[in-house]
Amino acid sequence: MLKTFRIGGIHPPENKWSASQPIVPLPLPEQVVVPLNQHIGAPSEAVVQKGDKVKVGAVIARAGGFVSAAIHSPVSGTVSKIDQDAGTARPAIHITVEGDEWDADIDRSATLKKECTLTAKEIIDKIAGAGIVGLGGATFPTHVKLSPPPGNKAEMLIINAVECEPYLTSDHSLMLEKGHEILVGITILMKALQVSRAAVGIENNKRDAIRHLSALAAACAGIEIVPLKVKYPQGGEKQLIDAITRRRTGSGALPISVGVVVQNVGTVFAVYEAVQKNKPLVERVVTVTGKGVAKPSNFLVRLGTPVRNLIEAAGGMTGTAGKIIGGGPMMGRALANADAPVTKGSSGILVLPAEASVRKPSQPCIRCAKCVHVCPMGLNPTLLMSAGEYGRWDVAEDELITDCIECGSCSYTCPANRPLLDYIRLGKGKVTAIVRARKS
Repeated sequence: MLKTFRIGGIHPPENKWSASQPIVPLPLPEQVVVPLNQHIGAPSEAVVQKGDKVKVGAVIARAGGFVSAAIHSPVSGTVSKIDQDAGTARPAIHITVEGDEWDADIDRSATLKKECTLTAKEIIDKIAGAGIVGLGGATFPTHVKLSPPPGNKAEMLIINAVECEPYLTSDHSLMLEKGHEILVGITILMKALQVSRAAVGIENNKRDAIRHLSALAAACAGIEIVPLKVKYPQGGEKQLIDAITRRRTGSGALPISVGVVVQNVGTVFAVYEAVQKNKPLVERVVTVTGKGVAKPSNFLVRLGTPVRNLIEAAGGMTGTAGKIIGGGPMMGRALANADAPVTKGSSGILVLPAEASVRKPSQPCIRCAKCVHVCPMGLNPTLLMSAGEYGRWDVAEDELITDCIECGSCSYTCPANRPLLDYIRLGKGKVTAIVRARKS
């Protein structure tokens, strides 16, 4: 029987239309816009100025603290300005593209490099220097995850290859095309954590990826491929840990508290390229999909590329396009315009038709408790919404609003179309700020 997590969960339509599409390199844009805050933690600090010439892989912003990440130029050209980007009004470095000249230290060959002679510290330092963050969407700096706080010791590594968000297929395509590199990346992370066990969780709707990685893992000591039942949001860290190990991560606790470190499969590939090929994080695979585009596709995209370029490469918008979402339909957020740039956390671009872009009228709560039943964190979403709606931050904190993983299962299942997640996000932000102020 397939494993899965034990609390809540839903089964939205998968709509994995781009699953059969190969990864296609996207042509370079005329200009890239590289935001300085592409990760959880302190924003990066620019180390270039207007007029500077840069190559692909050159450091253009240093980490702003321990929980931060360096940023490297995804293109070669001239820094035109340091200003806000059009999509989110965040500080960003604008670079005019001039050719495609890479840093000489980067190995761009397709040769698989298996052996890693670096120590655990050297591996972590190299990952930090490459600016790698979680590519599943959370964008937590990878070197921080690999450096457990005093008193904590990792017992095993879990690779999140679930990709449970509807529509998205970037991880699936990466596993099929870069399986050898991913397995080497896993062994590198195991060495960095000094663990002998790793489990790769893959939902059972990706059977070709399960077969492919299982065949490769047979020659790798300590690595297990774990097929999982299809259920959303199994890609959440706590849900994935529960599914694979049956360990429960406590309220407010991190996975390391139960001896586990979780890394996304895309992050694993980026680690391989950084450690074995000296390649910093300058590009990633992005799914472009939805009924609002002509041809759902998977692209290898340089960071900073305008979303507009990806949509055009996918055949352009159809006549029914109504909203562009960064990410998937459950946890993604609507983009202000198509000029927003691709960032480290951009796993997908979803173009919805007009009829699916309009919210249905909200009705009074009928106390059906469906939202409570599907919540994977065991919370009471309708109570948390009320606390957010009426500013009862004390109630929100007492009811563990900060445990919410913002998966959207509650809003999805609500028959009254209540904007549950909207108010919970509001309350979570307020309570987090209150707790932070209290501690300081």
